[in-house]
Amino acid sequence: MIQGVYGGIIKSYLSLLESKINTDVADSNLRYLYKFTNDMLGTVKYAYGVTGTSNDRYIEHSFTHNSTENIFTGAVNMKPFGYWRYEVYEVSWIGTVALNTDQSPESETEILSVHNNNGVVQGKVHEGKLYISETSGSEQIKYTTHTEASGTNYLYTD
Repeated sequence: MIQGVYGGIIKSYLSLLESKINTDVADSNLRYLYKFTNDMLGTVKYAYGVTGTSNDRYIEHSFTHNSTENIFTGAVNMKPFGYWRYEVYEVSWIGTVALNTDQSPESETEILSVHNNNGVVQGKVHEGKLYISETSGSEQIKYTTHTEASGTNYLYTD
């Protein structure tokens, strides 16, 4: 499960040693497309994770909150707060990797014309839950202890 705070950087760590699909291309020719689905509203958002640390066993991706979303830079608006499901799809290129509208699939079902510089969705490599908590607002509740001045608490009913 991934946990993030609204407005902050969200980081995910994918274990890919067992789930990598296209082993014929170099790791530098792979990118990962995330599909986020809100549990409450069913809203679907897509974003390519910005790659951080990477090795044979895992890869780190980060996403930034932005009200102006950009699927190719990892900018995503995670409202409403709460639980989201996520699925991660491996996308591979034979030629030069370019994250843009012409050369990168924008969903797991999009098929681009055949060209070495166009990305191809290989399949789903990971899925899980994401929880986004808000930093302020009326939905947050702060609980405090109420103590009577006399030291005794009473429950009054009709």
